[in-house]
Amino acid sequence: MIFDSNFDDESEAKLPTSTDNYNESIFESIKHINEYGQEFWYARELQVALEYKKWDKFTNVITKAMDACKNSGNDIEDHFLQVGKMVAIGSDAERPIDDYELSRYACYLIVMNGSSRKEVIALGQTYFAVKTRQQELIDNYEQLSEDQKRLAIRKEMKEHNKSLAEAAQNAGVESGLDYAIFQNYGYQGLYGGLKAADIKKRKGLKKSQDILDHMGSTELAANLFRATQTDEKLRRENIKGKEAANQTHYEVGKKVRETIKDLGGTMPEDLPTPDKSIKQIEREQAKISKDTQGS
Repeated sequence: MIFDSNFDDESEAKLPTSTDNYNESIFESIKHINEYGQEFWYARELQVALEYKKWDKFTNVITKAMDACKNSGNDIEDHFLQVGKMVAIGSDAERPIDDYELSRYACYLIVMNGSSRKEVIALGQTYFAVKTRQQELIDNYEQLSEDQKRLAIRKEMKEHNKSLAEAAQNAGVESGLDYAIFQNYGYQGLYGGLKAADIKKRKGLKKSQDILDHMGSTELAANLFRATQTDEKLRRENIKGKEAANQTHYEVGKKVRETIKDLGGTMPEDLPTPDKSIKQIEREQAKISKDTQGS
């Protein structure tokens, strides 16, 4: 249900809720669905939920989020739709105010650029992180089979690893060895200190086998999130130097791990290794396609 933001920019805003304990439901309660069945959030309502008293300060955060959206190669208008609305100011009078309709990805970028001192920001990061990439990048994700999910996420992973490699190179990660070390830092953050070789050993893989081809959809999604967020952070903060880039990758991986823990999920190193590799699934899909065309 839409509620009126019946307050001015200088006054303290209060979110209409039956409890003072912030949790995921506060963000779910202000989610809207448009006529096309697409979810969105109003910026004015999100401002209240994130405890920003003044609209002008919150718009500074929105601007940073827009820059991050643009830098990640996304169309700003697809995620930040500027709209106007009328609010009551008393005596049956109304006045127009600016607002935005925000996608889940836009909300995620906003909380990532919000004040880290606010406890509710951390809760918002956890809430909007959940399935953000799945929903924004993969249509009808929940209707896919496990094999189809693995193929879809692995495809996204390949594309985003290219962008991550470019961002790392811009930061000063230049040689193949440098990049291998850089990748290990990301794995160590996400896998509780395990390097790529440790993960392969744990999965019973050969040195020549690609770790990502032997992950289930949940583990792949965690790694996709690690890659995309590291990419965006390197670019957004214009990080320079191999050591700084490595540390950034580690910190992002660790943050993703903490999010999984906060949500009560299974740590990635404890997730089962699928019987089939991605390459096996691709061969099976190709054979089915060939047989269908030949029949």
